[in-house]
Amino acid sequence: MNLFGIIGRSTINFLEVVGRISIFTYKAVLSCALPPYYFKIFLKQIVEIGYYSLPVVGLTTLFSGMVLALQSHTGFTRFSAEGAVATVVALSLTRELGPVLAGLMVSGRIGASIAAEISTMRVTEQIDALKTLATDPFKYLIAPRIVASILCLPALVLVGDLIGIYGGYLVGVHKLGFNSTTYLDQTTIYLQPIDIISGLVKAAVFGFLIALMGCYHGYHSGRGAQGVGSATTNAVVSSSILILITNYILTELFFV
Repeated sequence: MNLFGIIGRSTINFLEVVGRISIFTYKAVLSCALPPYYFKIFLKQIVEIGYYSLPVVGLTTLFSGMVLALQSHTGFTRFSAEGAVATVVALSLTRELGPVLAGLMVSGRIGASIAAEISTMRVTEQIDALKTLATDPFKYLIAPRIVASILCLPALVLVGDLIGIYGGYLVGVHKLGFNSTTYLDQTTIYLQPIDIISGLVKAAVFGFLIALMGCYHGYHSGRGAQGVGSATTNAVVSSSILILITNYILTELFFV
């Protein structure tokens, strides 16, 4: 009977968490759609999420594109298909690596930051103070971060795609000996608009998940320094897992 008790408690706890996240998501989406809007906080989050994340995303995609070119060339030489290196680099970055790597890097940087900031406000009772001042915490704290993240992630991914393709171009032309014009032609001929659009759609969804998980864990954090640390860790882990799961689902929808 102890086994059934453990299974029952685990199931109830899981359903409770799912229900709490669902209610939180509903309130967050509603807060994004309805006024009032806090444009000053929104612009601050645009700078924090978009501008300050550019170096991290740029370096990640640059070296990913360079490594991808090297590894692709190593594999394709066994089948005498070296000419496909440029196409593989472009398609891999725009479809998968660009959105996923950018999402994971921003999750580690922004998801943790959002969770730490909001959980600190919870611990110091600043959220309760907002309610006392008749200010909705969802509209003031959560909505600007979610909207900013949804808008910034596609822009970061687009820039990251360009940088990553350029990294593959550098390795392909200057190390592997490809002709510059041929490499660029192979990149542009086989790269379709759907490849870029699918990556940008993924990025927008990932941005929503990152901000949502950061806000959720920060808003429901425990008391004290341990609560802040747990909220930060849970935000990064949950958003990273959701990114990988959602990436598979979206890939199924777009390309299968």
